Amino acid sequence: MTVNHVARPDFARTDVDAVLVAETSVEAADVLARLEKEPWPTGLISFNALAGNDGEGSLVYTQWAEGTADPGLVRRVSGSDPVEYRLYRSVNRDNSTVPGCVVVVSVEFDSADAQRQRRWVDTVFGAMASEDKPAPGGISGHFHVSTDGTRALNYAEWTDEQSHRDALARSGRGTVGVSDEWRKVQDFPGVRGGGFRRYRMVRSLSLGLSAKEPA
Repeated sequence: MTVNHVARPDFARTDVDAVLVAETSVEAADVLARLEKEPWPTGLISFNALAGNDGEGSLVYTQWAEGTADPGLVRRVSGSDPVEYRLYRSVNRDNSTVPGCVVVVSVEFDSADAQRQRRWVDTVFGAMASEDKPAPGGISGHFHVSTDGTRALNYAEWTDEQSHRDALARSGRGTVGVSDEWRKVQDFPGVRGGGFRRYRMVRSLSLGLSAKEPA
């Protein structure tokens, strides 16, 4: 078993089944120090520790093989209960650029509804497709739905924080695009709450070769 230091999670890996995500007040360096005391769990494909750009809080993003997701491990190292997700859809504009900023967008619905989760993501994709010219600096977006049916999460990669700030300022209404289709996202029925936070990657650890590396 080889654990590699990489630049980011590989969202194209076909051996990933579940994703556990935890927001925590524990600093990313301390999360990693706790992880080092643990044996690498069976089925853990990648472990990613990100620090909040505002200097407060961290994010733990982990990928797991089928049937192996271990919330207890994530809880021990992060001090927070993780949410279990599945990756639903991705969009990639520039896989060759290493992101300087990760924007995690999350929404919570008023009740569990797996079809509604996917409709919300599909509505975002419709809004993105309606843009004549996408905002500069966007690299990719990886949309997840929680297994309990109540949440959706977008792990969005940007070249830098300022690019994301500029995109929001350009729209003037809190979206990264200017098309009127974004109103359907903002007015989507059943959304109880949501928001975003900006992070920087502190360390990304991946088991074995990524899906894009040669053997």
